[in-house]
Amino acid sequence: MSTRRQFTHLGAILLVFALCLLVAGTTFATQKKVITFWSWSPVKSTTDKMVAAFESTHPDIEVKATIYNYPDYLMALKSAAASGSLPDIVGLEPGAMVQEYQKFLIPLQSYAKKSWGADWQSKFYPIGIEQARLGNVASDPNFYMLPMELQTTNLWYNRPMFEKYGLEPPKTWEELRKVAAVLNKNRIAPMLQGGADGWQNIDVYMMIAQQTAPGVIYKAELGQASFADPGLVNAMKIWKSLFDEKIIQPGALGLHVYPNAATLFESGKGGMISLGSWHMQVAKFTPPIELAKGMEGFGAFLFPDVTGDGKPSNPLGGIDIGLGITTNATDKELAWEVVKDFIAGQGIQAAINDFNDLPAVKGVVPKTFTSEHEKDLWNLFTKEWLPKVTARQLRSPQVRQGLMDALAAVASGQKTPEKAMEDLQNTVKGK
Repeated sequence: MSTRRQFTHLGAILLVFALCLLVAGTTFATQKKVITFWSWSPVKSTTDKMVAAFESTHPDIEVKATIYNYPDYLMALKSAAASGSLPDIVGLEPGAMVQEYQKFLIPLQSYAKKSWGADWQSKFYPIGIEQARLGNVASDPNFYMLPMELQTTNLWYNRPMFEKYGLEPPKTWEELRKVAAVLNKNRIAPMLQGGADGWQNIDVYMMIAQQTAPGVIYKAELGQASFADPGLVNAMKIWKSLFDEKIIQPGALGLHVYPNAATLFESGKGGMISLGSWHMQVAKFTPPIELAKGMEGFGAFLFPDVTGDGKPSNPLGGIDIGLGITTNATDKELAWEVVKDFIAGQGIQAAINDFNDLPAVKGVVPKTFTSEHEKDLWNLFTKEWLPKVTARQLRSPQVRQGLMDALAAVASGQKTPEKAMEDLQNTVKGK
């Protein structure tokens, strides 16, 4: 081979090598950093919008979000925690859930202070800060989660259906029975319940118990009262009456809230349901639900007075979902950038535009309302109910599971209200 050919051949090789380096360098330069996020909320369509909003201002970061149905999420978290494969960021409920996974979570207050200043807590509605540490022992000042969204929990009703049958949202127990009688007569489920999901059962029970024994269940968790307290037992009796008097539909214990009971309600198959402020998100579903256009088909009210004092229950509420960063996260600063945006940046704005729930930070409102009724509901939740909510969540995983079991046992007739609450007390005391 001639010298010229050798140099030509060598030059070709060097050119190819240089091109390979250029391509490789370009690939390395454009490779995105990945942050993983698991939750049950917001719904996937809303989460996708949050992720898109974040990534539009952080083009070098990719957020891989996995949204589960709530029961599946609980199973996924347990499995991942046991196998050491938790994602970077997890959605959390206050209290019991944070307590259960606390050893897998890092404290967040130093990140919050660095991003928002020494007075960072003032950025949030007070109820969010109060409940963020609900799962901590008294001596632990850390924030293992920060609230992303707040909520109120209440009853919803089908406005056209109530108008058709000349009904009003019931304010007393007797009015509730009369409404149920009319709807049953017309073969409509009065109050749809997804009793296979213990969380909705607890919501209804807590609405009742806050009337028959205000604040007692929180004291019982701390050992300062008994779960067999007469007021808590009475609430369990009223819970049983909802089934006995067919206010709650037959077969409720075999039905899940999502998608079953909620879908039935949204399609006009039931008169009432226990959900919360997050139900407004149906107004943004694609394809649109007829009743949910402008939220015109739905109205919100508080659980009726069951004591005869003329006062319905205060709304339950507080943190709907908070965010935590796990010890698994390899780049915790990067994970914080996502958390920060989802709580107080473009991410949360995208969620609130979808009416996913109520913001945990002050000053975030939906960009548009499509009806006056929609706006009235938003003001009802944020201005009237949110300032006076009582805690929806319990602090102890053991109590939460025990109460779910007790409610199912009473509803199915396996235990009397007295026996169920006595057993719960004994279980919590370790007997």
